Amino acid sequence: MTAAESMTPAQDTAPHDAPADDPAPGILGRRHRALTLGIISVVSLIAFESSAVNTAMPVAARALDGIGLYAFAFSAFFTASLFAMTLSGEWCDRAGPLTPLFTGIAAFGTGLVIAGSAQRMWMFVAGRGVQGIGGGLVIVALYVVVGRAYPERLRAAVMASFSAAWVVPVIVGPLVAGTVTEQIGWRWVFLAIPVLILLPLAVMLPALRALPPAGEPGTADRRRILLALAVASGAGLLQYAGQGLTPWALLPAAAGLALLVPCVRRLLPRGTFRAVRGLPSVVLLRGLAQGSFLAAESFIPLMLVTERGLSATLAGLSLTGGGLTWALGSYTQSRRRAEPYRERLMSLGMVLVALAVALMATVLVHGVPVWAAGASWVIGGYGMGLTISSGAVLLLKLSRPGEEGTNAASLQTSDALGSILLVGLAGVLFVSFGGGSTAVGEAAAAAPPHAFAAVFAAAAAFALVGAYVATRLVPREAAGRDVTSVPPSGDPGA
Repeated sequence: MTAAESMTPAQDTAPHDAPADDPAPGILGRRHRALTLGIISVVSLIAFESSAVNTAMPVAARALDGIGLYAFAFSAFFTASLFAMTLSGEWCDRAGPLTPLFTGIAAFGTGLVIAGSAQRMWMFVAGRGVQGIGGGLVIVALYVVVGRAYPERLRAAVMASFSAAWVVPVIVGPLVAGTVTEQIGWRWVFLAIPVLILLPLAVMLPALRALPPAGEPGTADRRRILLALAVASGAGLLQYAGQGLTPWALLPAAAGLALLVPCVRRLLPRGTFRAVRGLPSVVLLRGLAQGSFLAAESFIPLMLVTERGLSATLAGLSLTGGGLTWALGSYTQSRRRAEPYRERLMSLGMVLVALAVALMATVLVHGVPVWAAGASWVIGGYGMGLTISSGAVLLLKLSRPGEEGTNAASLQTSDALGSILLVGLAGVLFVSFGGGSTAVGEAAAAAPPHAFAAVFAAAAAFALVGAYVATRLVPREAAGRDVTSVPPSGDPGA
């Protein structure tokens, strides 16, 4: 039995039938066109910001004399978004997605302005943190919008459009940002984007106002919000400790673990870390997929520069094919014929990720042509496209009306934690096997091939664990208990 067959009709609250005079009853049909275009525009702007900021960040850090805080400009974004994701989920379930979505977009734009006008590096880091709050609010709210505005038959296509919205920004973002940084100045990479947000907001506002109500209004679960704050604080302490592997770093690391471990077990669905069938396994799989892929991807450019002598530009371009096939994989899972095989496609996707990482490790052998790196990541990107978008579709299927926000927040929290923890583990392995500093200049002389091999082996192993978890995505009704909803706050059963 597929996950689709296990759902009750009440779980699909969006209208299923297009008007009889609608010539294109899809996501670009008259009923959904404005909302779809608005969503794609917002996601595209976020994607452009992500790729553009990565290009401008080194110049900004040097200009602000803040190389020592460089890593925190990234970690501040992800740590703040961890808290904002849960806040957004509670907010959406109680009041609908409109207010948290627009609040998140406003916070995102405000953070860009703060970063672009910063005179000190600490102000820049603070701006990135405000951006993270906005990003966390927006991504969860968009998931809730998809769950409430689109019928089940269209959700896979909408999720595919999320991935497609990243393609052009990932390709042109670095080029545009590099040109702006060199010709005008790095600040305009940050200051120009908020103006571009106004048009998609105007396009999608009428459709958002027409969304069905969330249900009976209530108050946000303050306990879950406090748990999210503790998880974000714990993750921040772990990232701080990871900046230097010294005996003193054990203190913030221990404090971070003490906050993170018990709180995240209460924040995610019951049974997540035991891969209980249904929603818990969907949430766990997303964290494994994101973490294993990013753990390998973070070290590929460094490996290509230091081991194979590529320029930084060519090393970065080797990953571009993965972004394109990610969108292709997402499109594949959106086809109606693929629906009965969704869980199998997700398992296949994780096997492809493991295969891609293993093939990438062979590039460490100088007899293997360097173009094999790009070919490997084409395979991995396609696997991620099959897995990530399908996970979002399954999550919405397994969510009761009024729980979409909380469950989407759990999914995004798993994404972020998987990325933070597995990329951090990859860094520890890299250093432990003789990689030295992860700064390019120092690692270029110190990193032996087996340091990269250790990273790729761990990433491939976690991807294979994800392939197993993907076999447990279908709820088992015969179990006699509900596994499709997030437990009450404080449940230690995760």
